[in-house]
Amino acid sequence: QLQASGGGLVQAGGSLRPSCAASGSILRFTSMGWYRQAPGKQRELVAAITSGGSTNYADPVKGRFTISSDNAKNTVYLQMNSLKPEDTAVYYCNAKRVVVGGSFDSWGQGTQVTVSS
Repeated sequence: QLQASGGGLVQAGGSLRPSCAASGSILRFTSMGWYRQAPGKQRELVAAITSGGSTNYADPVKGRFTISSDNAKNTVYLQMNSLKPEDTAVYYCNAKRVVVGGSFDSWGQGTQVTVSS
C-alpha cells in the first residue's frame, strides 16, 4: 500500500512537500512517481524516479519540483517550490513494477494541493 500525505493550501509562490510512504521496500518497484488530476482534466504525470535514481519531470514543473526517495524510510517525496494556481490538483502517488510481458501499477490515495492566487 501507498500512503500519501503532505498536501494543503498555500499561496502562490509558496512550497509544499508531499510524501508517499510504502509498506515495504520501495526498491522492489521499477519506478515511483507523482501524478496529478485537476477538475475536468485527465490525470497526468508530474515526476518520477526510478529505483536507480533517475528522474524525469513534466515540462510545467521542471525547475520548480524535485522528486526524491529515501530507501531507508520507504518513502518518496515531492518538493514543490514556486507553486502556481495552475498546480492546484489532487496529487496521487504511483508505484510501477515492470515485468516481462507487462507492468503493474499501485496507487495511493490522493492528497489535495490548492494554490491560491
